[in-house]
Amino acid sequence: MITQLTNRSLLKLSGGDTQSFLQGQFSNDIDALEGGAVQLNAYCQHQGKIIALLWVIKRDDDFYLSFPSDLAELVTKRLTMFKMMSDVTITDVSNEVIQLGVIDEEFDGAFKLNDQQSVALVDKHEFDLSDESNWDKACIENGMAEVYLNTSEQFVPQLLNLDINEVGVSFTKGCYPGQEVVARLHYLGKSKRRMRVFTCDADVNIGDELVVAGSKSAKASGIVVRCVKLDSKSLCLATVEVAHEDGKITLNNAEGALLTRIQND
Repeated sequence: MITQLTNRSLLKLSGGDTQSFLQGQFSNDIDALEGGAVQLNAYCQHQGKIIALLWVIKRDDDFYLSFPSDLAELVTKRLTMFKMMSDVTITDVSNEVIQLGVIDEEFDGAFKLNDQQSVALVDKHEFDLSDESNWDKACIENGMAEVYLNTSEQFVPQLLNLDINEVGVSFTKGCYPGQEVVARLHYLGKSKRRMRVFTCDADVNIGDELVVAGSKSAKASGIVVRCVKLDSKSLCLATVEVAHEDGKITLNNAEGALLTRIQND
């Protein structure tokens, strides 16, 4: 199954300092990125909150960064500001390179995202494309978080499970913006909230708040990270207080639509 990823921007970074520059900006170990793979990276501000969640791909000597299009201006501006005099050229190739999401298929030259999904960068295609909702469904089922403009700076990496098996965070790579906060939570604390998969009989929107009946938190108990509508139901990833993840959870207020956790962990 092949889908065109229409709502993602793509930046190409080239130049002799690109790898070391990205190593100092992102949460994962860029030096460990292998060809043929997609590496998940959090781009954090100094308080450890995620500005953007990026797919990083290395092709030949160039690096490609894929992320939701509504963050394009923010991410490009920040990268440009921090590269300063480095030998790094940033080019927006969103209109030149087509991003394809591949599910349960072999695709020549594709980059592996997880055991079920891969990403291909092509100049043109002649494929029969499936609906993009199939890609969103697979991402949710595989626990692939997303950060959009309206959820930017809402999450630390642990909330999106990026620390588990170091899928999106390296704790040995060295410094990057927010690294001290992220490491402190990892070594000295424990995240009380995690990302889980839920179903709902109503429409769900990114950024909707989760309200847990049994929670004593003064704030809402979680946030919808990504979602997709499937026939009469919605499927979503959302952060939630772990202690109450199987309790009564509603959207936005106590009388809101009920969420049911899918126990796939």
